[in-house]
Amino acid sequence: MSEQARSIRLAVIDTDSAFLTVLGKRLEGAGWKHRVLAGGVPLDELVSMKLNALLVDISALGPDGWEFLEKVCATMPGLGVLVCSDQSTVRQRVRGLRLGADDWIAKPCHPEEVMARIEAVVRRRKRSEVRLDVWPVIHAELEIRADQFQAYVGGQAVGLTRREFELLQLLAEVPSQVVEREEIYQKVWGYSMAHGDRSVDVFVRKLRQKLQNHSPDWRYIHTHFGIGYRFDPERADGSAPRPAPVEEAAEPPEPPASPLVHEKFTRT
Repeated sequence: MSEQARSIRLAVIDTDSAFLTVLGKRLEGAGWKHRVLAGGVPLDELVSMKLNALLVDISALGPDGWEFLEKVCATMPGLGVLVCSDQSTVRQRVRGLRLGADDWIAKPCHPEEVMARIEAVVRRRKRSEVRLDVWPVIHAELEIRADQFQAYVGGQAVGLTRREFELLQLLAEVPSQVVEREEIYQKVWGYSMAHGDRSVDVFVRKLRQKLQNHSPDWRYIHTHFGIGYRFDPERADGSAPRPAPVEEAAEPPEPPASPLVHEKFTRT
């Protein structure tokens, strides 16, 4: 077990005693620090636990489960959030991911897979934290702020979720280069993309829409069908970016005539 795995601090919100027993034994054997919660707790209490990850069964949260999930993801952007629930529909899974969850694991599931997915989410979080002290990156009208996990246009937040921001940041780090879907999934989701998974396309479409709503005169993300996506800001009307005006420099004064020169030259 790696040092990173041993340093993980995990909270589990679940009421499935059989699942908790099996998972708890694996977590203890791996040396993970973890605690089990019977339901949602106040956000300030969750913050005080100094967690790396939260594993939650949405059904254990009751009728306010979705609202709790959204608040946690919005208030604690550095926390890896994974939903582990049974009898979920595609609509529920998509909703959870769009609210900001990093992953959705369907029960029944093997505890080793659960732990591996948690590690992948925490690993991705740590990579993001390394870049928090970088200066804002500006492309056209778009300002990308890694310290706030957000993008701005004219000082107004675009309203990106954590995963949408990570997707934008990944593409913007290599402007004008095509990034393949599989690479995007590996770096943003943290594991290999399953055959037929369209999550990357769904999130790119959402990201594009938000960017277009705030910066309609520019197109930032371009599709390379069958391959992936490219970040390359271009004007929506196809025109070339207008160069910044340059003030004309004043013509320098003529140097004084040398006393050794008696002929006067004129410029033709």
